[in-house]
Amino acid sequence: MDTKKTKPRGRPRAFDVDEAVGKAQAMFHQRGYDAVSLTDLTGALGINPPSFYAAFGSKADLYGRALERYAKTEGLDFERLLAPEKSLDEALAALFEAAAVAYTADPGATGCLVIEGARGGTDAAACDMAKALWRQSRQVVRDAIARRETDRADEIADYVTAVLAGISASARDGLDVDRLRRIGRSASLAFTHQKA
Repeated sequence: MDTKKTKPRGRPRAFDVDEAVGKAQAMFHQRGYDAVSLTDLTGALGINPPSFYAAFGSKADLYGRALERYAKTEGLDFERLLAPEKSLDEALAALFEAAAVAYTADPGATGCLVIEGARGGTDAAACDMAKALWRQSRQVVRDAIARRETDRADEIADYVTAVLAGISASARDGLDVDRLRRIGRSASLAFTHQKA
């Protein structure tokens, strides 16, 4: 039996793939998918196009990885923020507060990368990736709300995701964290005193 290990073909990568995804994520968040060219990416990552394609497949594939990374590292923790031991008002207030802070944390990359990516651009595949993640987020929100408001889970989830999209767009348009917090506090009271 042959126990020799075969060497991988080509030269070993001279860059850290995870670090590269992080850099690309920052670029996409700052400028949007359409405004980041392959030349921009290869320049920022310090690699040539063949190395880029070998590592990531395509710009859209790298964008998908950047979206996933963002969702895991910077996205809102919906399940924790909407924990069933909180009243609905408290849970929504916590969620909208977290969104206001997160979406304004980096002045160069405001808003939510997933929400803003789902709004559309010229690349349908990139937009579809962001929309798929946003739909997953909406489902997590809906499921968390259903633990306390079974009859109105869809209605409240639609409301929550619309408010989050508004907070993201407003952050992108330059509203500061204090104004967004006030909007979030007001929005969190929408279901107070309502009967199903």
